[in-house]
Amino acid sequence: MFAGLSRIQQTFFDIHMIARVMPSLLTVGLPNTILLAILASLIGIVVGLVIAIGLPSRHLSLRLICRSYVDILRGLPHILTIYLIGQGLPLAGLALFGSNTYAYAALAIGLIEGAYMAEIFRAGMQSVERGQIEASRTLGMTKWQTMRYIIMPQGIRRVLPPLTGQFILVIKGSALVFLLGLTASQREIFSIAQDSAINNANLSPLTAAGLLYLALTVPMTYAVNAWERRLRGAQGSMRGDE
Repeated sequence: MFAGLSRIQQTFFDIHMIARVMPSLLTVGLPNTILLAILASLIGIVVGLVIAIGLPSRHLSLRLICRSYVDILRGLPHILTIYLIGQGLPLAGLALFGSNTYAYAALAIGLIEGAYMAEIFRAGMQSVERGQIEASRTLGMTKWQTMRYIIMPQGIRRVLPPLTGQFILVIKGSALVFLLGLTASQREIFSIAQDSAINNANLSPLTAAGLLYLALTVPMTYAVNAWERRLRGAQGSMRGDE
């Protein structure tokens, strides 16, 4: 029994190996992971907003294009989409970023997240009270002005916690970009940990990566949950005052 426990400790929790890989995880992997998540989230927000505005369009062709985008990107496995975009675009001659694999990785994750964020934005916009929309039209505002000044500000404000929660998923999803073959300076947390695990025939570096991911995502998860509770409480108070 003790021999088995010792083997588990050596395989997953080798303190010396964790201490050896942790500096690289903190100085190279962590900044690259956060930067990749931020870039992908910004792309996702822009794409998501555009798609969300097009989803309820009266033009059937635009509505079908937006709905198809959401259904396809949400329906495909993330690993497949990252391969198709990250490796497929350069092979097809669409070298948008030259040989910068990091940019293709951000684009791939951003386009995936755009489909999820589109639904988040759509739900937020649809939550705006119908009376406010009708009042804006009564005041002579165009449909675009109503969208810009009434619907979007309120809708986006209401979905900030879910968007932050989506950012947590982007951080975890960034682990898949190792498939695209990042350079040494571009490697994120998982890439560094996987390389070290392979070179040392030991999984302790992956345990170190897991601990670092948890240190990023768990506090953010609790913060998002607390934020959502505060917003629900504030909305409940406002309804009570009415």
